[in-house]
Amino acid sequence: MKKSIVFGIMAAILVVMGAGMACAGSIHEPLIKKREWRQERRIDQGIASGRLTPREAMALEREQFRIRHMEARMKSDGCLTARERLKLHHELNIASRNIWLLNHNGYRW
Repeated sequence: MKKSIVFGIMAAILVVMGAGMACAGSIHEPLIKKREWRQERRIDQGIASGRLTPREAMALEREQFRIRHMEARMKSDGCLTARERLKLHHELNIASRNIWLLNHNGYRW
């Protein structure tokens, strides 16, 4: 009887610890925030230099909004998993490439 109670308590502790370790990444992710900020700055610089048209800038801003919204949904449960973090970085890579392409379409050195 005592062994089954001890075993049950140990199993419960392991389950609780396992759930905590699954969310060990927390929701504070300064690298993602820094990348989002730098991309916003690149869009602003493209607008200021005239390399981006208003329509292009609006499309890039909409893409940035979509990424921020996706990030908020992923963080809504209080945990940002490694898979979610990779997905965000992938989306930020695509957005970065789009910013570069639109900033350099038609630009002559």
